[in-house]
Parts: sequence; structure tokens; C-alpha cells
Amino acid sequence: MFKIQTLNNISPIIHESLSADMYTVSNEEPTPDAILVRSAAMHDMALPDSLLAIARAGAGVNNIPIDKCSEQGIVVFNTPGANANAVAELVMAGLLMASRDIAGGLAWVQENKDQPDLGKLAEKKKSQFVGPELRDKKLAVIGLGAIGALVANAAAQGFGMQVAGYDPYISVAHAWALSRAIHRADSMEDALKDADYITIHIPLTDGTKGMINAAFLGSLKPGARVLNFSRGELADAEAVKAAIASGQIAAYVTDFSSPDLAGTPHVVCLPHLGASTPESEERCAEMAAAELRDYLERGVIRNSVNMPEISLGIPEGSRIIVIHKNVPGSVNGITALIAGRGINIQNMQNKSRGDNAVTVLEVAQHPDDTLLAALSKLKDVVRVRLV
Repeated sequence: MFKIQTLNNISPIIHESLSADMYTVSNEEPTPDAILVRSAAMHDMALPDSLLAIARAGAGVNNIPIDKCSEQGIVVFNTPGANANAVAELVMAGLLMASRDIAGGLAWVQENKDQPDLGKLAEKKKSQFVGPELRDKKLAVIGLGAIGALVANAAAQGFGMQVAGYDPYISVAHAWALSRAIHRADSMEDALKDADYITIHIPLTDGTKGMINAAFLGSLKPGARVLNFSRGELADAEAVKAAIASGQIAAYVTDFSSPDLAGTPHVVCLPHLGASTPESEERCAEMAAAELRDYLERGVIRNSVNMPEISLGIPEGSRIIVIHKNVPGSVNGITALIAGRGINIQNMQNKSRGDNAVTVLEVAQHPDDTLLAALSKLKDVVRVRLV
């Protein structure tokens, strides 16, 4: 039996992948084989020696200590694309909120709800909430992953916008998903040139943190409207407020409730609603559970953020999974040790990602505990498990 610990409320759809005859699922499991998590902070959490994998039911993994997991040979998964439709729909609403002062209008009506002639008063005051239409305006989409591609297509095909997209790392699948109406910009500067609206769909990294800064905002067309539904830390709050105050940008809409920005005129802060739909939560939970099942039962690795992709079928014999440092000679050491025990390797796969590597070996004879222990003691080997 595999033991799964849940750190948040997770949709019961996970039991379709994690069947009761092979898995126990609990939020109070002291020695889990795997953890399912949504938003719970794990950086200060002790990771037990039993832990083989963590699956985040969502795309971002900022709440998970990736480096610590890699050091312990713990595979970390996320669920890219599972919440894409939910976020993209909210971004489309964000475009409307950036263009028309919907939030301001709603607040005004609430503040004046007791006025006896509210309808007549509204006719006199509504001009302060006027904004332009989206049709024929230029939208720059920075990042054309699952969400960015959906937004680009919807804006072009649904709202009639002129859309330019930029993503130097776009996948073939996402490129094929783009409408022919989308202009593929060769650089960010090309995409941003004369853009009336800018929407950011990139991950938070050391290189992107604070990228929505004074220089970025100053390079935009005066009066542009900026949307950030990726991560709050992408934006420098002081730079955003200064750009709003000077009129350099007309609006900033974000899905992150920053205390530095909340209440600022022409800034809309939403309470991280992007993936908060029942459909999205189910898709994320279903995908995360399937990733854990495939890794625990067969050693398959897909959608990992710290380990290479490993595609495997049904085991041809006993399958040994070795997670090790990606250094010269490590594979030779593993195979030499196995061969030295007189065990034939029927099939082998080795892949790496950054500093981490995974070697999968299928052997004719069932390895005993002494061989697994010897493999674990090899220099640069992080974890060994038998599937």
C-alpha cells in the first residue's frame, strides 16, 4: 500500500487514480510515500525519509522547497494547463476591468445605494467611469503557454483585438494552438510597441521577479493598461503606483491582493481567483493524482519541475530507479556495480535535467536489499528505489 498525505482539501476525484486497494489517503500521515498539496506552505516542513514525491494541484510551486526536494531525491510535480481555462476566462474579465472602470462604478453604486433618485444621479455621474472598447486595440501577450495562448486566441477571435505574442520558449503544441491572426513577435520590445494593453503570463523566477518595474512601464505607450495574472512578485508596487500617478499607464489589474497596491486609484486587485473554479480544482487534482500514481507504480515522470521526463511502459523485469547527480561517470558506476553482481541489464534509460539525473534499469534477476543498499552508497547517488 502507498500512503498519500494531503495538505489541503483536495477534490475526491483523486480516488479515481488512487484506488483504495493500493492507496491510503489522509491529511495526518506521518510517513507518507507522497504528498498532494495546493497552497499549503512547505518550506519549513520536515520532509520524511519515506517521501518519494510531491504533486502540486496547480501550476505554481513557490510553496514547495524545490532545492531541498532535489537534494533528497523527491520528485516534484505540478499540473500545467489544468487550470488554464479558468485563469484565461478571468484574464478576459480583467481586460474589461482595465478598459472600463467597472470596479469604480460598482463601488459608486454601493456607496450611493440609499440615494432616493439613484438612477438619475447615476446618469449624471457615469461619465467618470467611461473607458474605451477593446475591438481593434493592440494587445501584447507576454508568455504563450497554456494560459497565454488561450488569452491571445480569445482576444483576437472574441474581442476583435490586434494581438501580438512573445515567448522565446514556446512549445510546438502551444505554437500550433495559436490562431493565425496572432502576430508572433521576435522580441518583447516588438510585442510591446504601441500596445494598448499588456498581459503577462510568465513564471516567477529570479530573472523575472520585479520585471514590471519603472523601466518596463516607462517603455510602454502612454496610457497603456497592464494585467498581471501570473504572480504578484513580478511587479514593483512603487513603480506601478508612480506610473499610475503620472498617467504613464491608465490601469493595472492583478489577481494578487498586494497591501501596497490595494485601494490605489485605477488599480484592481483581485483575491487570487484565477484557478478558483470547481472545474479547475477537479482537473488539477485529477492530474496531480495521476502523476503520483504513474511515478509510484511504474517510475514514470511527467510534468516534474525538478527531474527529467521519463516515459516508461510496463516493466519488463525488476525496475530500479536511481536518482543521482548529473555528473560524469555516475552511470558507469551504477551499471558496473550491477554487472559486478552478475545481474544482466535488459533495458536502461538515462535522462538529466540541470544538476539532477534519473537512470532507470530493468534487470533480469530480482535485486536483493544488499544491492539496493550498495547503489545508495555510491558517490553522487541521491535515492534508489525498486518498482
